[in-house]
Amino acid sequence: MKKLLIEISGLWFRFPGQKYLFQGLNFELRHGEKVALCGENGAGKSTFFLNVLGLLPFEEGVVRFLGKDCWQPNDFVFARSKAGLLFQDPDDQLFCPSVIEDVAFGLMNQGLSQRQARQKSEEVLERLGISSLAERVPYKLSGGEKRMASLATVLAMEPDILLLDEPTTGLSERYKSILVDALRSYDAKGMVLISHDSQFLDTMADRKVLLKDGNMMELR
Repeated sequence: MKKLLIEISGLWFRFPGQKYLFQGLNFELRHGEKVALCGENGAGKSTFFLNVLGLLPFEEGVVRFLGKDCWQPNDFVFARSKAGLLFQDPDDQLFCPSVIEDVAFGLMNQGLSQRQARQKSEEVLERLGISSLAERVPYKLSGGEKRMASLATVLAMEPDILLLDEPTTGLSERYKSILVDALRSYDAKGMVLISHDSQFLDTMADRKVLLKDGNMMELR
């Protein structure tokens, strides 16, 4: 059996003053899998990503990331060093004066020099077909351009696991094709994909799970 990358068991979570969004939720991601996380709006798909990475604390449950149990905030630093999260809203991911500075930001935090980070950022932008956006101000970009720039910030850091929240939203057919090619060629140990684009999920995912009524179930 393939190695477990992420193992979630008995996860309980609710926002203050609301009913439980997750009620003993269980989930597994194994090496080499590309899993589509499906569900209606409001089911908690984006919240689940934030729980997995400790960005939104949960009440009960176990999160095991690459064999390491994550309980305290410091534990999740390890998880976030191994996973790349594409936020649903690109404005949560882009905050620097230019696109290339946003892409280079994470790389310099990984220890690369400014020159090394810029060179690698240029390579990633070229691979995604958005070199022309390098010096653009992020908040002036179109929705699709922001989405691709956000993806560049994630892929540049070469995470082992990709957690992608609505990666095709706002993309033209050209950019969508580039995205699919980039993800297919990317050497990730595993991916979890949230998308309302059923064609994209059919193309990328090898299995699907449904988040409904606080639990997950396998889709055939």
